[in-house]
Amino acid sequence: MLKKSAESLTTLPDESGATKHRTHSPSKENSLSTDAERDLAEILAGVLHIEQVPVDSNFFDDLGANSLVMAQFCARVRKRADLPSVSIKDIYRYRTIRSLAAALTDAGTGIAVTAAPVSPPDPASSEAVTPIGTLQYILCGTLQFLLFLGYSFLAAILAAHGYAWISAGSNVTDIYLRSVIFGGAGFLGMCTFPIVAKWILIGRWKERAFPVWGLTYLRFWTVKVLLHANPMVLFVGNPLYVLYLRALGARIGTDVTILSRNVPVCTDLLTIGAGTVIRKESFFLCYRAHAGRIQTGPVTLGRNVFIGEKTVLDIATSMGDGAQLGHASSLHSHQAVPGDQRWHGSPAQRTELDYVRIPPARCGTLRRVGFGLATVGQLFFLSVPLAVGGLYILLTEVPSLNGRLEQGGAGLVSSELYVDALIVSCILFFSFVVVGIFVLFTVPRLLNLFVKPGKVYPLYGFHYSMHRAIARITNVKFFTWLFGDSSYIVHYLRGLGYDLSQVEQTGSNFGTEVQHETPYLCSVGSSTMIADGLSIVNADFSSTSFRVSHASIGRHNFLGNNIAYPSGAKTGDNCLLATKVMVPLDGEVREGVGLLGSPCFEIPRSVERDLRFDHMRAGAELHRNLAAKNRFNIRSMVLFLLVRWFFLFVVTVLALADVELYGSFGYVAIAAFLVVTLAFAPLYFVLVERAIVAFRGLRPQVCSIYDPYFWWHERLWKVPDEYLNIFNGTPFKNVIWRLLGVRLGSRIFDDGCYLTERMLTTIGNDCTLNAGSKIQCHSQEDGTFKSDRSTIGDGCTLGVGSHVHYGVTMGDGSVLAPDSFLMKGEEVPQNARWGGNPATEMSDAPGQPPAPARQG
Repeated sequence: MLKKSAESLTTLPDESGATKHRTHSPSKENSLSTDAERDLAEILAGVLHIEQVPVDSNFFDDLGANSLVMAQFCARVRKRADLPSVSIKDIYRYRTIRSLAAALTDAGTGIAVTAAPVSPPDPASSEAVTPIGTLQYILCGTLQFLLFLGYSFLAAILAAHGYAWISAGSNVTDIYLRSVIFGGAGFLGMCTFPIVAKWILIGRWKERAFPVWGLTYLRFWTVKVLLHANPMVLFVGNPLYVLYLRALGARIGTDVTILSRNVPVCTDLLTIGAGTVIRKESFFLCYRAHAGRIQTGPVTLGRNVFIGEKTVLDIATSMGDGAQLGHASSLHSHQAVPGDQRWHGSPAQRTELDYVRIPPARCGTLRRVGFGLATVGQLFFLSVPLAVGGLYILLTEVPSLNGRLEQGGAGLVSSELYVDALIVSCILFFSFVVVGIFVLFTVPRLLNLFVKPGKVYPLYGFHYSMHRAIARITNVKFFTWLFGDSSYIVHYLRGLGYDLSQVEQTGSNFGTEVQHETPYLCSVGSSTMIADGLSIVNADFSSTSFRVSHASIGRHNFLGNNIAYPSGAKTGDNCLLATKVMVPLDGEVREGVGLLGSPCFEIPRSVERDLRFDHMRAGAELHRNLAAKNRFNIRSMVLFLLVRWFFLFVVTVLALADVELYGSFGYVAIAAFLVVTLAFAPLYFVLVERAIVAFRGLRPQVCSIYDPYFWWHERLWKVPDEYLNIFNGTPFKNVIWRLLGVRLGSRIFDDGCYLTERMLTTIGNDCTLNAGSKIQCHSQEDGTFKSDRSTIGDGCTLGVGSHVHYGVTMGDGSVLAPDSFLMKGEEVPQNARWGGNPATEMSDAPGQPPAPARQG
């Protein structure tokens, strides 16, 4: 490039590969005054592909840069040994070369002023991966399959004997009583079997580490799967769930309320003091996977502790009596919160904000016992008999089904089989859709009459039951999956009870994952757009009381992925809430800014790249684009209703054939049905997803949400993938990922990671992916959609609840700490340990010896 004496030329590529130019006139104030400024300016000029960067020009407002560009700038700075390390948080805090250079050094000494996230030394996190042999990997998968086969055969034997015994009933009353006895015994067996298995296979959990894919791991996995499949998970928020955890060895005091469905596995290492509250979507597993090993460790919570929503407690963490951990926060290994202190952030740091915002109520032992007994009575005398007896009546009173059960037949070659399956599947599926919508729009509204906003109610009473019923019914995921990412989600949420009277249709107002405590106290302003993973926290809990209150999201906001939005949030109009942000509850109301991180800090509301398609969101062009998107979305909704229905149709065919073949093959037929159904689900939905992309791969994109490509990409998010959770911790999940298009290495340990864009993801050999982690190769900000490839190198570890954005590269052997957010465009060096939200290279706690260096 030729030098220019009068101006410097900024050249920024747009999404089509063309260039934009902006000029900057030099001034005396913009002259380079230090070596640090000169070096940083040269590096940024190289990233921006320009000749010169004025040192007093704002990165975002003047130079038109964005977080992706500045992440690349940070990566280049980190490669310079003569310069202090720069994080993306530094970039947002100091937005010119001059202020950044001044902040990074203290009086020219080269000492970094902006500290990296502090974490206590964790020697275990520096262990190198010890590769496991392929033979051991295959052997473990084979044994896991055989265990499932044995469990299926046992279930088949019990189901067959139970059906035969119920069939011997002489009248309706006798059949009902037999259904109560068999159903109750079966439920108790399903609940107690995992407890017995845990004590036989494990005994008491102790602090230890063992490699994955070995025999010790097989015992660990067996117990974990049984605990996750235990119907006691349905009793989360009930005193019975606390009794269940105690039976597994957990030391839990009185008056403890647990609302999270993430089941702790190594329960003997869990200690929870009296009066503690744990909100939903919290992780306190008492184990983690790291560098190809399972590490178990204690989680200790004192009396009257409060754990907020979407939090992660790593192993070897503790909280003293009366301590609090805010929402969207985490404790890293060896962090300890002293008694009566309040912490928040990832990793957590001290705050003065009180997260317990509700007074106590009278809720004694008698109330808790009565609530538990009432739940048991409802279960044993209503729910279970209806389920068991209903299935019996279906098999005996429907002529076509009863005939097959009695006479046997030709199996899958019978044409009548497919006709019967067609009728049964259509009635079951489409009646569920129609009746489900009716129930969702009516029953919760009646129940809501008994729960008044702002009033404090005691737990475990009539009002608590009404509140739980409202939350369960209105958070059915099927319908948000069906209507999400389209204009019709607005009508659906309005029907549930959301206040959306001021909403302006964009065609992407809400994603497919939206949840709440109560829909009748949620309001969203006009022109606001919300990505997936929003949880509106409009109920407060103590160990004895609860209260619902109004939560309001302002106008012209954009909310990223995986956000807990509490009532009383200090955000107003025209805000950008970034992915995994901790929404503030203190200070003045933020307006016209972006918020990033946990704890959050301000960033620009928008950058030029996210505004380039704004002309498509106004006037007549918006009307045309929205109408076209609506037509496309209707086709997508119809397509995936048919996809779901056809899956049910095939399962119904298999079930009817199984009924017909039972007389010839007995228990084997039932067990075979379970195994074949388990195998069919992933194969079918993999085929659907690959057919949508015409068996080709995805490519990185930057486009408007009104571009037909984006509508087509949205279809991929509607392909059902709940079946993936069944295969967590097994080699079979890696096979499924490969079928879905992931570039996957060998011997990956996946304990529950989720990949949004499978064909844009590359994962190296011997990686360790923890429960709740996510690799998201896209981002939507206002009306702009962006996607790019992310690469995870060999031997990397993603911590529990961590989130990796698009355009990311993690070097071999690197580690991302629990609950961390690795932002778009970041480059993590080999063998580095990163953490925090947003993630940066981590340092050890002051005064502590550093963790041993990873052996490369």
